[in-house]
Amino acid sequence: MRALGIDIGTTTVSGIVMDSESRKAEEAYTIENSSFIRSDQQWEKLQDPEIIISKVKGLLDKVLDVYKDIGVIGLTGQMHGIVYINREGTHVSPLYTWQDKRGNEKHFENKSVCEILRQKCGIQAYSGYGTVTHFYNAMTEQVPDGAESFCTVMDYLGMILTGRKSPLVHAGNAAGLGMYDVKKGSFISEVFKKMSTGMEILPEITEELEILGTYKGIPVCVAIGDNQASFLGSVDSAKDTILVNMGTGGQVSVYTEEYFSVDGIETRPFLKGSYILAGSSLCGGRAYALLERFFRQYAEALGIKDTDHYEIMEGLLRSGNINGDRLRVDTRFAGTREKPALRGAIENIGTDNFTPAALIQGVLEGMAEELYEMYVSIENTIHIPKTKIIASGNGIRKNVFLQEIVSRRFARELYLAEQKEEAACGAAKAGLMAVKELSVLDTLGINR
Repeated sequence: MRALGIDIGTTTVSGIVMDSESRKAEEAYTIENSSFIRSDQQWEKLQDPEIIISKVKGLLDKVLDVYKDIGVIGLTGQMHGIVYINREGTHVSPLYTWQDKRGNEKHFENKSVCEILRQKCGIQAYSGYGTVTHFYNAMTEQVPDGAESFCTVMDYLGMILTGRKSPLVHAGNAAGLGMYDVKKGSFISEVFKKMSTGMEILPEITEELEILGTYKGIPVCVAIGDNQASFLGSVDSAKDTILVNMGTGGQVSVYTEEYFSVDGIETRPFLKGSYILAGSSLCGGRAYALLERFFRQYAEALGIKDTDHYEIMEGLLRSGNINGDRLRVDTRFAGTREKPALRGAIENIGTDNFTPAALIQGVLEGMAEELYEMYVSIENTIHIPKTKIIASGNGIRKNVFLQEIVSRRFARELYLAEQKEEAACGAAKAGLMAVKELSVLDTLGINR
């Protein structure tokens, strides 16, 4: 049997065809998402679900025309964001993405929704998470007419493919929406009461890898979050591995079969009876992209265009021309989930080290340092040291210098994830587990 995994990312949509026996991707597809909606509000980050679904279905049908033996379709995608659904199972809103910052806007007596949740409910809340977005919309009377429920964009894709009228959301995605008690496996009703918001709009939850229905006779598995999918698609020995992912954002993830609470770290439901401890950097690979943009703008001001600045940046690093003490670069340019107003910094500037090469090196080291500090918090809590690092995501896969820096900072040998479209591979594996073609223990490399 072959499985098809689909990953709806923020910037691209990916698909892979996987053989159930080898668990290898036989073919990979990537197309641009290109669905962002222009807004007058800088904090508003929206995408068009109609465009996304059209692109995904086009990709899906293209693959199914070539591969006639696809036995299951697995889904994953960008976590936290939501789209509102009416009773017919059709979207009535844009996709409010994970990058949307309305939860931090001080529209309520100079307080933000996140601040109100902390003060009123004792909840650490993050802008971009679906329930925070919904609270803001409800408090500003912006919930669309006809909205019966909401879900992630990959959950909505599952509905469209199978003809479901209401969403069924995996526990991992439900936790990604926020206001969710991971230990109890349910949304926190007290918060919704204190915020004077009804819970009837919340989606149905499952802890199992259920089959939603079929698309052209092919079973479609319930969607899982891209963090959990990337772990599934990258790691073959869950208990002793650190997963470092560097894409638009950055993440460090660790598997555990016991529930832990770690400051600044999210405990996310994984496969039933297990969790992922995940630390997330909001900038991640975007920090390096911001530096490239800085150099590109200067070059264009000089009249130099159509230049591969990433190649030039790597050339500067290869030259080894980094004199004096290292620059210390804090790459929290977009803040953190806990402190959204926090900004990055460049320190230890001297007369010898204020050079492009040193700045490039400092940014890469800052990206690694932010994730390393999160990992230290995890290790100090669970006291189970991990022996190796798997790296995934194009931000690190395409940058050998970042690979070396991460390996050095974590003091462990680093291996690149074998499959390039890690999240799509994880979605395919989830689908194979849902139809009992793969076992959970075998997939995670766990012997009990």
